[in-house]
Amino acid sequence: MADVRDDAFWDAPTQEPLAPARGRRTPRSATKTERMETRGRARALQALYAADLRDLAQLRRIATTVFDDLAIDPEERQFASRLVATVADRGAELDAALSEVTANWRLERLGAIERSVLRLAAAEMARNDAPVKVVLQEAVHLAERYGNSRSARFVNGVLDAYSRRLGLR
Repeated sequence: MADVRDDAFWDAPTQEPLAPARGRRTPRSATKTERMETRGRARALQALYAADLRDLAQLRRIATTVFDDLAIDPEERQFASRLVATVADRGAELDAALSEVTANWRLERLGAIERSVLRLAAAEMARNDAPVKVVLQEAVHLAERYGNSRSARFVNGVLDAYSRRLGLR
C-alpha cells in the first residue's frame, strides 16, 4: 500500500510544473521575452493551483516548495510571493467577494484553473499595484493558456463584474 502521509507528496520525485493546455508549450525563446510580472503571475498561479488541489490552508508552504522546485528568478519569486501572500492573508474575503459576482456558480464548482486565476486576479486588484486593465488582460491570458478559450471568456466576465462592483472600472 502506498504511503499517504502529506510529507510523502513532497518526498516524491519532482513533478513537471503546470504546463499550458493541450501541448501548447511556450517556446523557450518566448519565455525569456515575457515581462517579469507576467512570469511571476504564472508562477503564482502554479502555486495556487497546487494548493487548491492539495490544501489551500498550506498555501505558503506549497508555494515555497513550488518556487524552490522551479528555481525561479529571485525578482520573479518576490513578485509571485506577494500575490500568494495576499491570497493566503485575505483568501476568505476574496472568495466571498468573488462569490457575489458568480451568483449562478459556487466557487467550489468551478475548475481549479478558473478558481485559481480568479483568486490571483482578485488578490492583485486588492494590492492595487497594477492597472485593472492589465490585471484583467493577464488573467484572461493565463486562463486561456492553462485552460481553454471558454475559461478565458468566463474569467473575463467574472473579473469585469468584480472590478465594476469594487468601483475599479
